[in-house]
Amino acid sequence: MNSPLTLSTHSAIAEIPSDVWDRLGDGNPFTTHRFLDALEKSGSVGPGTGWQPLHLTIERDGLILGAAPLYAKSHSQGEYIFDHAWAQAYMRAGGAYYPKLQCAVPFTPATGNRLLSPDPEVRRALLSGMTQLAERGGASGVHVTFCTEEEAELGAEAGFLPRVTQQFHWYNRGYASYDEFLAALSSRKRKALRKERQRAQVFGGGIRRLQGDDLRPEHWDAFWVFYQDTGSRKWGQPYLTREFFDLVHQTMRDDVLLVLAERDGRPIAGALNFLGESAVYGRYWGCVEDHAFLHFELCYHQAIDYAIEHGIERVEAGAQGEHKLARGYLPAPVHSLHWVSDPGFMGALAQYLDQERSAVDDEIEILTDWGPFRKSDS
Repeated sequence: MNSPLTLSTHSAIAEIPSDVWDRLGDGNPFTTHRFLDALEKSGSVGPGTGWQPLHLTIERDGLILGAAPLYAKSHSQGEYIFDHAWAQAYMRAGGAYYPKLQCAVPFTPATGNRLLSPDPEVRRALLSGMTQLAERGGASGVHVTFCTEEEAELGAEAGFLPRVTQQFHWYNRGYASYDEFLAALSSRKRKALRKERQRAQVFGGGIRRLQGDDLRPEHWDAFWVFYQDTGSRKWGQPYLTREFFDLVHQTMRDDVLLVLAERDGRPIAGALNFLGESAVYGRYWGCVEDHAFLHFELCYHQAIDYAIEHGIERVEAGAQGEHKLARGYLPAPVHSLHWVSDPGFMGALAQYLDQERSAVDDEIEILTDWGPFRKSDS
């Protein structure tokens, strides 16, 4: 007979050996020990941020069999699967929505395993452990965001409510070149993208892709300026600290692709991507000069070029943005799981999510039919 599984919580990812954590992962760069550790060591999460680490491990006989990135949250910022309306309704009803527990990668709208174990029994134990923690600690509930479809199905069996939202991803159908990708599009869309890329190139400089040892501290200095500008406009203040990028340079520079536009030897715009085994993940963009279509070139077209050249399956370009559809990206479902301790509120959420899921399914179908591969507008 197997010994019982035991649950432990950890206030820092550094408490868990990096080789043990990474052995349980799926190769996604954002759930690696080094990425989560960079968030914590840089102060991007932790005291004063509203993201308090509370990582879980499941052990049997002293051996860690599973883990999950978990945080106690005092707000709903930086999650990208929005529950602000839920929080307001919960508080109007007299409840305290915060703290809540969030199983996620902070500030990162990219799908990947959240229940880090190959064993379904251990993954179910992680989900059960989260709800027990919420009940014991006075949290309103548990939210598992940007999980895989398989995890969503497992969570639904465990009593969580599945939610489906959408993003736009580009899929590599074995293209030998960007021109071969363009050939799959309608004539009108093909011409529009060629013209867009040509116009993006006339800003008066050149574009470079940097990764690994080609990256230098001065490149991160330039990108920090870009990130601050975009972050202050989108979120009020940037989520990540300057030290985070220094730590990424130290421990993850082989996992990133930095695309820079330079003019007269000076970077004027940049896009930061992280590299997984099967995907290029577009994460941050910024600039100090505005030039027509440069954003689309650095963030979308350059990522597609890289994926084709390296045989990578897809490009995930982050949250939102139907404008990506015109650039060869297609709608893709995004999965999350939700559980709240209040039975009445749980019932209301179930009804809401059933209606939302149907609407999202319909929208994905319509946008796919209308998408870049439709030939009727040739």
